[in-house]
Amino acid sequence: MISSRLVWSLGLSQLILWGISFYFIGVFGDLIIADTGWSRTSVYGGFSAALLAMAAVSVTVGNTVDRIGGRYVMIGGTLVCSASCVALGFADTITLYYAAWVGLGIAMRCTLYDAAFATLVRIGGSAARPAITKITLLGGLASTCFWPIGHFLADTYGWRDAALIYGGVALMTVPLHYFIPTAQYQIDETEHVPSMSRPAKNLSRNKLNAVLYATIIALGNGLHAGMSAHLISILAELGLGAGLAVSVASLRGIGQSTARLIELLFGSRVHPLDLNMISTLATPLCFILILSSGGYVAAAVAFSFVYGGTVGLLTITRGTLPLVLFDHETYGSIVGKLLIPSFIVSAAAPAAFAIIIEKYGSNAALYIAIAVGFVMLAASLCLRLNWKLGSRVQI
Repeated sequence: MISSRLVWSLGLSQLILWGISFYFIGVFGDLIIADTGWSRTSVYGGFSAALLAMAAVSVTVGNTVDRIGGRYVMIGGTLVCSASCVALGFADTITLYYAAWVGLGIAMRCTLYDAAFATLVRIGGSAARPAITKITLLGGLASTCFWPIGHFLADTYGWRDAALIYGGVALMTVPLHYFIPTAQYQIDETEHVPSMSRPAKNLSRNKLNAVLYATIIALGNGLHAGMSAHLISILAELGLGAGLAVSVASLRGIGQSTARLIELLFGSRVHPLDLNMISTLATPLCFILILSSGGYVAAAVAFSFVYGGTVGLLTITRGTLPLVLFDHETYGSIVGKLLIPSFIVSAAAPAAFAIIIEKYGSNAALYIAIAVGFVMLAASLCLRLNWKLGSRVQI
């Protein structure tokens, strides 16, 4: 049984930890470049190093959550997050800067959605879908809250002191993780599981679904990572001022949480595979909107809100599709393996987008985002058809 206290504790921790870790580079990146004189690729490469660290520890973290639960994994990750933020604040060499990002990457894998989802599934089994959606309601507001907060702190104290403050804020989530129970969901063998929601017991019997799921998540997370790092600068280059770009970009978080609230209220009527189709269809369309907007503020606002909605839904399906496709008893282990490509793609995305923007401008980055969106849509369609046909690809 997943308690309301646990859900809202995890939701609040996700809001804080996403804001001070994953969204750190989006608000401080250009300030770090100006302060240190390091190249844009080098600075944003730190975020890439963090995502590679997430890939390196993904399976280990997933297996550990399956084995002992999420309480101590997430508490440990929070402590590492705090120390890493402090290290970033003191980093005066590129070596120390990258070391701090590696630590932050390990912390993110131990504390963010994927660890939280695995924790909830271990406690609630296949009934964890509503809880997964609920914790993302608050988590989706991380950029909305922490991009303006970070902008204010950097203007007032400088980005280094802001990083130190972030390190202190991270410690506030330790008590929230202490509420995580160590008990594990026990299967009722007499329970009837509808055929459309019955997961495959063996990953090897569902290889095509696994590959398609990993592809969708890798491309979606890569696009999210690239946009998180550069969305503010892209909007500014399209004609919005720096302050307005921060405000408009922050609306993405409201779009995320709005989409998740709608899913919470009405999502039980929509199969996760269909929800995935909706979100991947909207992804390229919203980038087409901003590319053809001519720099109008209203179009930028609409883009930020709609794109946030697609990110919000994709986050939910990232957590709920494995409940349909795979065995929830080993959720953490299976998802930990399938997420490795997404961390690698996400690691390359910020640096790749930085190079593209430097050489070819923001429009080129948006064209690439559109292409990625259509590939995600094609993979989602194949996944839906493969499930409907009931095909199984044997190894």
